[in-house]
Amino acid sequence: MKTIDDLGDLAGRRVLVRSDLNVPLDGVTIADDGRIRASVPTITRLRDAGARVIVVAHLGRPDGRPDPAYSLAPVAARLGQLLGAPVAFAADTVGDSAKATVDGLEDGQVAVLENVRFEPGETSKDESERRDFAARLAALADVFVSDGFGVVHRKQASVYEIATILPAAVGGLVAAEVEVLQRLTGQTERPYTVVLGGSKVSDKLGVIDNLLDKADALLIGGGMMFTFLAAQGHEVGTSLLEDNQLDTVRGHVARAAEQGVRLVLPTDVVVAPELSDDATPTTVAVDAMPSDQMGLDIGPESAAAFAEVIRGSRTVFWNGPMGVFELAAFAAGTKQVAEALTEVDGLSVVGGGDSAAAVRAFGLSDESFGHISTGGGASLEYLEGKSLPGLEILAG
Repeated sequence: MKTIDDLGDLAGRRVLVRSDLNVPLDGVTIADDGRIRASVPTITRLRDAGARVIVVAHLGRPDGRPDPAYSLAPVAARLGQLLGAPVAFAADTVGDSAKATVDGLEDGQVAVLENVRFEPGETSKDESERRDFAARLAALADVFVSDGFGVVHRKQASVYEIATILPAAVGGLVAAEVEVLQRLTGQTERPYTVVLGGSKVSDKLGVIDNLLDKADALLIGGGMMFTFLAAQGHEVGTSLLEDNQLDTVRGHVARAAEQGVRLVLPTDVVVAPELSDDATPTTVAVDAMPSDQMGLDIGPESAAAFAEVIRGSRTVFWNGPMGVFELAAFAAGTKQVAEALTEVDGLSVVGGGDSAAAVRAFGLSDESFGHISTGGGASLEYLEGKSLPGLEILAG
């Protein structure tokens, strides 16, 4: 894939950067600015090269029409704070405001265009509609830099079609993400442990299937653990359960045993009658779950066992919390796993999404980990062995 170095002298040139600025908002307050901070190094590099930087990104799912709740205005303001320089904001994506804003840029200056998903052509299933919209975007710029790893698994106008129109390259963030994922799927330093959590086992089956050939240990927590426990005949009460995946899970358990992969499931869980702030938690063994309660975190015995395996590994990939970490009563398992990753003597990778949100909620610094991915879904699809359109188009 071409990099920024391959684009030549960028002084005075208009560079359209597809960033991933899809941050959680509480009204107009940014709850976690991790993705914005991750976009800064590439934007800074382009500014230092004298480029006129035009940032395009999405926020939420506004269904192809303007929605003030999903405006990128607060994101642009935060980006300006992080850059230590004013960032112009266009009130539309390819309209009069965008054109005037871009025309007003001087060398080394930055503008953010309004939410690209306000335009129906961005996510249209009609390739010609996406290409028409991409052409309007391309008219604003001279070259394209793909730096939003969280969207490279989408065949969308500002990710895929734009790269067929403008000279294109990957930014530093995408390059770094790909390098780490190649390490997780190639010549990996061992022992190699994969830690998976989150609510649905169906979201992770592809990753399990592909990484069983590569990992030494597989640790299962979160809501998905109850499908594994049920597959082994345990009562799981009112916990999350995908009973249509039981046979698939049994197959993965058998395959792990055949291939000598250590499969570690919780031995105790934290349960409560319901998910609420004032629920009374109880810790029970996995073979003693009450039928009228739900599991909401791995128990302390399980968390300690998971942490021991993680600390003894040279490579660890973690995706998905161990419990409902947003509530203090059910956060201990996720916190212990996160802290163990900071002690890995080797490569520790946090797979974006809720996992990244959790480590920041616990006050752990990004520098404590080998890598924190900005692309949960994209990372998982890469680890499943799927082709990612936004990378594919840049590989030629």
